[in-house]
Amino acid sequence: MGLYHKIFKEYWNPYLAISIAGVISALYFGITGTVWAVTGEFTRFGGHVLQWFGIDVSQWDYFKLVGLQGTSITRTDGWIVIGMLVGALITVLLSNSFKIRVPKQKRRLVQGFTGGIIAGFGARLALGCNLAAFFTGVPQFSFHAWIFMLTTAIGTYFGVKVVNTKWWRGKPKLLKGAITPPVTENVHSRNIQPLLGLLFACVYAGVIVYFFITDKPLLAVACIAGALFGILIERGQICFTSAFRDLWVSGRAIMSKAIAVGMLISVVLTFFYIQSGSLALIKIAAPSTVIGGLLFGFGIVLAGGCETGMMYRAMEGQILYWVVGAGNIVGATVLAYGWDHLGIFDMLAKDWPAVNLIVHWGPYTALIVTIMMLLLWFFLSGWWEKRFRYGTGFKQVKQSQIVITKEV
Repeated sequence: MGLYHKIFKEYWNPYLAISIAGVISALYFGITGTVWAVTGEFTRFGGHVLQWFGIDVSQWDYFKLVGLQGTSITRTDGWIVIGMLVGALITVLLSNSFKIRVPKQKRRLVQGFTGGIIAGFGARLALGCNLAAFFTGVPQFSFHAWIFMLTTAIGTYFGVKVVNTKWWRGKPKLLKGAITPPVTENVHSRNIQPLLGLLFACVYAGVIVYFFITDKPLLAVACIAGALFGILIERGQICFTSAFRDLWVSGRAIMSKAIAVGMLISVVLTFFYIQSGSLALIKIAAPSTVIGGLLFGFGIVLAGGCETGMMYRAMEGQILYWVVGAGNIVGATVLAYGWDHLGIFDMLAKDWPAVNLIVHWGPYTALIVTIMMLLLWFFLSGWWEKRFRYGTGFKQVKQSQIVITKEV
């Protein structure tokens, strides 16, 4: 029971979780030739929904770009998303922590949906979210990923400014009368969760076996990788929103530094695969990348979570993040429509190059510079944390204490 408690009752060290994710991400690229990504599949799903309503999207340029053939259960990207949801749900159930949660302030549902739309639109404008245009984009040595990372950080800064305003937070709900004692949970209903978790795990393992025996190894690999990613993000509580938002709110940098370490590991392993003949996935570095990153960073703070954070929180039973996910799909689908119908591609992306750092700098220079940049990010995050704690942040606390004393 001690090991069970350690694995399923305690959250894992984020350094460990994100480092393992970095290894699996690189291995997944080496095996399948594609990367860990989710919003591309969200966009395809939005296209399928439109098709269900009789709308022909086959000639939309964006769907020609990302591909709309098949369904989510016949694509590797689809099983990455399904696997992440299932993997997160399994660990949530095994840890006895699933519980339906509805925000006390119903305005949060509207805010989450709005933030989801903005984030989904921004992610697909930049041709990737915090995964394909960031966590797996940097290891591909695609210059656009660095642009996206920087602009996402800036976007989260402005997002924090908005969510800290009174009109966004609203008035807290104050309850009158005596405090209602907490309701004791039904022990039997709680004990069934681990059993359901084991059941889901067995069924999912059956799906993996089915793909192997029917000669669909790539789908089986995607199933495995997706589930592992889901387990890691849930157990490590990995959220790219908090990685940036915490820097502006509290100065806390542990998630930011952990992501830098995970990416560094992934960079080295991915470099090996690229040098062995795997084709790097390079995206255009254009104004669309800049604007997309700003919108994505802004939107994920309004929503309260990025794609990874949204997915495992939804599996924990938090209704807000199902709404955020719906907004994400809507935003991505709107961008797919506007790509050619509203001239977004011509205005913001046309004729801009896809910059491969390995091609421009040479393989080993690109590797060394990328590692140095990630180390710089790691140490700058640590410096910022100390500065916030002992510098500006400390002064702000002292000033607030003085104000409080005067008011008293």
